[in-house]
Amino acid sequence: MPEPSIVNIHEAKAHLSRLLERIADGNEIVIAKSGTPVAKLSPINAKRKALPYGLLKGKIKMRADFDDPLPDDFVAALEGR
Repeated sequence: MPEPSIVNIHEAKAHLSRLLERIADGNEIVIAKSGTPVAKLSPINAKRKALPYGLLKGKIKMRADFDDPLPDDFVAALEGR
C-alpha cells in the first residue's frame, strides 16, 4: 500500500467525497490538525494488488525426488505406528 496522504481538517471537510473515492481505490488518508496527525481513514476491505507472474522465478528449486514415495519409517511415524 502506498504511503498515506496527509490532509488538514479544513481540506478533509471540503473534499470528503473526493477523499472517499481515493480511499475506495485502496489509499489511506491521514487527517492532521496543525500538522499533527489525529486520524487515519482507510478502506474497510482494501483490495490487494495482484502479484506479478514470475515474481519468484529462479528463487525456488524443486528437488528431483520431490514426488518420490516417502520412506516407510517416516510414514509409520506420521501414522503413529
